[in-house]
Order: sequence, then C-alpha cells, then structure tokens
Amino acid sequence: MSQHPVYLAPMEDVTDPAFRLQCKRFGADRVYTEFVNADALVRDVSSTLRKLRFAEEERPVAIQIYGKEVESMRDAAQIVEQASPDFIDINFGCPVKKVAGKGAGAGLLRDVPKMLRIARTVVDAVHIPVTAKTRLGWDAEDLKPAVHSWGGDREQPFIVELAEALQDCGIRELAIHGRTRAQMYSGEADWDLIGQVKANPRMRIPIIGNGDISTPERAKECFDRYGVDAIMVGRASFGCPWIFGDISKYLSDPTEPIERHSLEWCVNLLKEHVRSSIDYIGDERKGIIHSRRHFAASPALKGLYDFRQTRIRLLQAITLEEVMSIFDEIVERWGQDEQTTENI
Repeated sequence: MSQHPVYLAPMEDVTDPAFRLQCKRFGADRVYTEFVNADALVRDVSSTLRKLRFAEEERPVAIQIYGKEVESMRDAAQIVEQASPDFIDINFGCPVKKVAGKGAGAGLLRDVPKMLRIARTVVDAVHIPVTAKTRLGWDAEDLKPAVHSWGGDREQPFIVELAEALQDCGIRELAIHGRTRAQMYSGEADWDLIGQVKANPRMRIPIIGNGDISTPERAKECFDRYGVDAIMVGRASFGCPWIFGDISKYLSDPTEPIERHSLEWCVNLLKEHVRSSIDYIGDERKGIIHSRRHFAASPALKGLYDFRQTRIRLLQAITLEEVMSIFDEIVERWGQDEQTTENI
C-alpha cells in the first residue's frame, strides 16, 4: 500500500471486473465492486451473485452491500464472506431514488439508530474487516452543529457524530462523500467537513475522502489540506483508468511532468474495456451498452474537433465490429492532431 492510497469508488454499472482490473493495473490501491443488493443476494439471484466474482489480481478488493433490513444485511454479509474479499463495505451513501427512497443507502441517514444496528450486526456476523461509505447527511440541516438524539451531548455536525458512532460499532474504515443526499452530485463537495471528521481527536479509524477529485493536483491538495488517510476517485475515472497512475506519480513527485498519452493509446484501452465487458456479461450488445458511459465520458474523446456525429455513431453502435471500426476511424482521423486534455 502506498503512503497516499488512492481507491476506485464503488459505482453501479461501472466498477465491474473489466474496469476494476484496468484501474488496478494503473495503480488503484484498492477497488470496490458494484453495489450488491442484500435481499437479492439472500434470494440467490444469479445476476447479483455474479457481482461477487473478482480476480486475485484485484486484491485488495472490497465487496459493497446495501439494504434496509438488519437481518438481510447480516445474512448477505455472511454470504459475501464466503467469496473471500479483503473487506466488506456497507453502502450508507447511495443517493438514487430506487435505493435511498426505499430506506437503504443514503436513506439510512434519516434513521441513524437503524444504520448503527446494521453496522454492529454485520461487524459481529463476519470475521473480515467491515468498512462503510456514507455522505455528510440527508440535507443542509445536517450540516449545522446540533445535539443529536442518537449521539452524545455535544453540539457538532451530523457527520462528525455519525463517524464516531460507526467507529463504536466496529467499522474499521469510513469513506465520506462530501455532499448530502439532497445534493446528489450537484454543487461542490464539502471537504472542510471531511477534514473535521479526520481532525476529531476521538477518531481512531482511517478516514477516506471522496468527491470531485478529478486531477492529480486536487488529489494532493486533499491529502495535504485535510489530512485524510486515503482518497477515493469516482466519476473522474470513467473512460480514464489511467487517472490512478497519473495521481500516484504526481503524489510521489509533483515536480515530474505527468505523461501525456496519445489518442491511439487511450482508444486501445477503451477497446480493451469493451471486449472485457462483453466477456464478463456474456452478451455482445449488453456488453457494448454497459461500456457506453466510458465512451461518453472519456477525456480522450473530449475536445476533438468536429467530433459530434462520430460520437453519436459510437454511442449508437450495437456490434463489436462496428464499435472497433469507429474507434479505428477516430485514431486515423484525429490521432495526429495532438489534441489532448489535461487528463489524457
């Protein structure tokens, strides 16, 4: 593990084995699976069970579970333990309606006593480290210092009190996304509150910061300014697995210029990813659709002159032959332009 660990954040429909392996290859110190639904896992749903698979090369790897019931989360954790990950991570932060709206993920920020029962029960049910990921609170009201009914008698921000409570439940590491559930992914992540959690003298467990880390420079600032033990990269990794290598190199020596990757090099990685996704899913069309968010977000394809129509064709392609042909066309047409972005 490096002195300044950089982790791949757990993301639904993104952090499948194909993408995790790429990020690991470029230096991600830890990877997380997609969200695993506890109820579906207990019911033996095959598509959910498939999410427990990982390659030995991915280690250390965490399998993340979510759910709203104590018993199903306990049972799911015991099933996950049999897959032998390095960590079981509990999702207390997913803001999307189909998760949070049903009382799981960030929905548990409105029922902290239940969240803590889940955390304590999962910790007691397994023999491997249990970690958690959450947000600053449900909405802006949680950002104000207050005395919380489920916490101690001190007036402090919700997340500072919650972090202590999760630590007391046996959670071994806590990742914090610097937004409330109400913010979803809008506005800027509030790293000052993440820093307050880390600076709390009562905290003994590692604190992982998450939110808006999209450049090596910002990664270094988060370590230097807020003192976190690790950082987590999420959306900035879409179509850009090399960001982990760029960050790691910059953290090791900020005076060294970050390597500029050619368009052909980046496109070859996108090709590799779509092939691996097809192999993992076992269906050509579904594997391509699964990869589209990487095509759409990759910094390698942003800023290319007169690219709009080609981009539309790429995002509509449904056969591997067509996707590869468009990628080859991109390299042939734009590969000599030396048009890059700061993330390439």
